[in-house]
Amino acid sequence: MDNQEIDDLLQKLHKEIEEIESDDEKGQELLRELSADIRELLERAESKQPEPSMMDRLETSIEHFEVKYPDLTAALSNLSRILSNAGI
Repeated sequence: MDNQEIDDLLQKLHKEIEEIESDDEKGQELLRELSADIRELLERAESKQPEPSMMDRLETSIEHFEVKYPDLTAALSNLSRILSNAGI
């Protein structure tokens, strides 16, 4: 997957996150953090190397949202897989 495809996926995911209104405090916090992480990745020109804490938050978010938001969970899992396959 090239950088443009990753950028497109990140933008799609960011839009989906912005549309979700989580009804729990932890969910709201995770969405804010994920949104900030994605914005940071989109702003990085070259490396697309996330901070280790971003990968931890990504996994925590997948676990938290998997039942209530399956589409978001699928997109987050896809992002995690892509980053992992890219050696990130």
